[in-house]
Amino acid sequence: MELILLVVHLVLAVVLIGVVLMQRSEGGGLGIGGGGGGGGGAGMSGLMTGRGTANFLTRTTAILAACFMATSIGLAILAGGHGESGSILDQPVEELLPPPIEDSAPAEPSVPVQ
Repeated sequence: MELILLVVHLVLAVVLIGVVLMQRSEGGGLGIGGGGGGGGGAGMSGLMTGRGTANFLTRTTAILAACFMATSIGLAILAGGHGESGSILDQPVEELLPPPIEDSAPAEPSVPVQ
């Protein structure tokens, strides 16, 4: 189940990126792109365009974004269900420490020293 949801999530991410890149820029973001919402007595010329705000690409983006968020929440719920409840501070210190390193070297040299 988790793998299927992850694959759907990745496909949604790629399609969402593609749909966002296909949209035409309004031209008002950070002054980049020229044209758009400057002035000229047109009132809200940059806000409402001839194509309207809820065209096909905008609706598709909203639906894909909602599905992406839903799969994100689903993956978070599935990932959170595997662990044990409790704190790491409840465990004894000996369980948290790595096992001791045992020296295989002899305490005394094997060759007699003269």
